[in-house]
Amino acid sequence: MDPSFLSATLLGAMIRERKIGCLELLDHYIDRTERLDGPINAVVVRDFERARHRARALDSQADKSAALFGVPMTVKESFDVVGLPTTRGHRELKDHRAAVASLSIRRLEAAGAVIFGKTNVPVDLADWQSYNPVYGASANPWNTAHTPGGSSGGSAAALAAGFSALEIGSDIGGSIRVPAHFCGVFGHKPTWALCPNYGDPTTSAAAFTDIAVIGPMARAAADLDTALSILAQPDPDESGLTVTLPPSRATSLKTLRVAVWADEPGQTTDAETVAAMHALADSLERQGVTVSRVARPDFAAVEAFHLYLQLLDAGWSARNSAELLAMKRATRDGLRSDDQGADAVMIRAVDMPHRTWLGINERRHKLRRLWSAFFREWDALLCPTIATAALPHMQYGSMADRRVKVDGRDVPYNDMLFWPGLIAGCHLPATVAPIGLTSAGLPLGVQIAGPLYGDRTTIAVAGLLEQAGYGFISPPGY
Repeated sequence: MDPSFLSATLLGAMIRERKIGCLELLDHYIDRTERLDGPINAVVVRDFERARHRARALDSQADKSAALFGVPMTVKESFDVVGLPTTRGHRELKDHRAAVASLSIRRLEAAGAVIFGKTNVPVDLADWQSYNPVYGASANPWNTAHTPGGSSGGSAAALAAGFSALEIGSDIGGSIRVPAHFCGVFGHKPTWALCPNYGDPTTSAAAFTDIAVIGPMARAAADLDTALSILAQPDPDESGLTVTLPPSRATSLKTLRVAVWADEPGQTTDAETVAAMHALADSLERQGVTVSRVARPDFAAVEAFHLYLQLLDAGWSARNSAELLAMKRATRDGLRSDDQGADAVMIRAVDMPHRTWLGINERRHKLRRLWSAFFREWDALLCPTIATAALPHMQYGSMADRRVKVDGRDVPYNDMLFWPGLIAGCHLPATVAPIGLTSAGLPLGVQIAGPLYGDRTTIAVAGLLEQAGYGFISPPGY
């Protein structure tokens, strides 16, 4: 059996049943990476010999019961792996070598995973494309003229092309969800602060960044659940507490209750994406799911979006250099009062007084309670992941300079933060699952949102969709 596109769960079972060895499986993925990764450029940091040494040691081990025993995987370049660079795309950090592994990496390795490389990112993890001056650009296996997404773009591309069995990414503005959607794989953005990730103190922040999370990416929903069980516990250096997530509400399609939010006035979403959402709703209704196309949380979507944008800019503010701050202030001072685009809303948040932030955060927490009330009636919300399928490469200027064509309309690049931000701004979990292809043959995914700490439910809904025929398919040629 060709293991290239099997789930991590199945590969682990094959190792435990001695149908394949750890080194044999690792060498299979290394061979694919060496032969096929050239035009994709997903696995940009390679640690093959050290991984082989670990795989040999695991092959000699009698106890093979660990959840990811022997499973070969790559990880996003921003995670610290001892002895490997963590640059986040910055040329000046290319010679840095991590001395301490990220907590998530230690947990994955303790569960038996064999990490053999790191995957590409944009500079500062701040784009829906993955290119930087250290490693160059990554391409989408479905069409190399298009991006695999960002910031976990290399991660999604490696999974889709069959280079890796499992991945781990991070997300503040869709950085797990959008690449999963662009490449036709599964991705899970956990409830905020559920998965800590402190690593090398020279490159890793000790504090959680607001909205930002880490989470798994895979070719099967069950792999997301397995990986989440490994990652979702407090940092033992700070707390003796443990977390027990609520069990999934979703046990079958016939008992499932979903709201479908296919489009939103004033927020451009391409027609194929909207049509795919309605087709999914139709299919679910035929299979006995209770579906509403009009149920919504009790707040204005644009208010939730603008709150997210302000909180996002504040969360990112520690990265701002003095020069960048000066440029942002000058831009802010020249804004028209009627400009309500995403870039304008964010730029007005520059130098926000803490008292103002506290007021915005208070309103955010009131919206969280309205989300909680909504999810007492509905198990999950299904909505687009972003406005369109995988974008063509557009490596020019800042994100604020770019425009995207959506059904012939010229849309500011950052206005596409609506669908990712609607969910992330209130710290909700969301799982992306593949639901088909566009007429041009590019993948489409659905964003499955749930209540705070309802991570098991959103992953389970993705699993039910997978059982109903909405699963991973490999790109042509791989």
